[in-house]
Amino acid sequence: MSVTIRPYRSGGWEIDIRVVTPDGARDLRERRRAPMSSRSAAVRWAEGRERVLFDRLVSPAPDSTSKKEVPTLQAFAPRFIDGHARANRLKPSGIASKNAILRLYLIPAFGRKRLDAIKSEDVQRLKAQLEFKSPKTVNNVLAVLSVLLKKAVEWEVIERMPCTVKLLRVDKGTAAFHDFDEYERLVEVARSIDPRTLLVVLLGGDAGMRCGEILALEWNDVDLVKRQLCVRQSDWNGQVGTPKSGRLRYVPLTRRLTAALVEHRHLRSKRVLCQADGSPFTRQIVQNRMVLAARRANVKKGVHILRHTFCSHLSMRGAPAKAIQELAGHADLTMTQRYMHLSPAALDAAIRLLDEPRRERGWAESSGQSDAK
Repeated sequence: MSVTIRPYRSGGWEIDIRVVTPDGARDLRERRRAPMSSRSAAVRWAEGRERVLFDRLVSPAPDSTSKKEVPTLQAFAPRFIDGHARANRLKPSGIASKNAILRLYLIPAFGRKRLDAIKSEDVQRLKAQLEFKSPKTVNNVLAVLSVLLKKAVEWEVIERMPCTVKLLRVDKGTAAFHDFDEYERLVEVARSIDPRTLLVVLLGGDAGMRCGEILALEWNDVDLVKRQLCVRQSDWNGQVGTPKSGRLRYVPLTRRLTAALVEHRHLRSKRVLCQADGSPFTRQIVQNRMVLAARRANVKKGVHILRHTFCSHLSMRGAPAKAIQELAGHADLTMTQRYMHLSPAALDAAIRLLDEPRRERGWAESSGQSDAK
């Protein structure tokens, strides 16, 4: 081994290091400028580099078979679902949604690619392939891809994010709802079909419950004396969990919803909505009944539109945003604000402030004070 130090032509010191294995079979040479200006410091630095080069030379060559293989997206997907979605106890609907996005979009697009080979251009190409999907759907797909890659980095499967995932801009549209006449027509049509169809409509439109919350409602959650119900659980394809917000809420009952529950009271099941043999209603049964009622009433189809109707009618009748948030179980006011533009009472009250007579004395005093200054 040898270390040669000579002045560098433009200042500083040039280091020339050569190391050889004990048997002389292999050697390694490095020639470069030292990063420090004094000769003594350059010598110490060169000696350190000499040890590094020698260790590198005598260390066994890395076995290519021992190199960590980066899995493909398809191979990593089950680990992502188990280690992230299930381990973090996401709701069954959330796990199913991620599985569907992987199956329908990400695996067909990137399934055979190694995780570290997914580039930004590939992501842009995926966006182009989804041009006929809504921006919200595209963003859901991109969000799953982004979280999957971040988990791969966190779990040291790959060293860094291999691409940039930019979401599309989504305009916040207004939620569809039944106007007052449409909703009343739907209630009467549901009443003519049967008591259970009426209950589905009223639990959605008079209590603001989601479909899964309607399915999971039990008689123990209904207090007909206090005229209120407790929304504490949700059913998704037979799997019962907490509501979407993660917390229970209490909703007072309207008179007609109270009457419908009293009329429908039964002992066939602990569930409020069940079939004749006591087996629970399914999401498909509820949707089919709503399709039938909506078609006969000539209104928009869907179960969730009843919840939008509940929030919209409260807003249109002047209910405060905080009250709507609590009754609907929104996690924050951002979702509730989608309905507040419908509140003519709040807007009218604000404009009426301009119609109030000017307080002459107060105006004169403030004017005099400003002149005195």
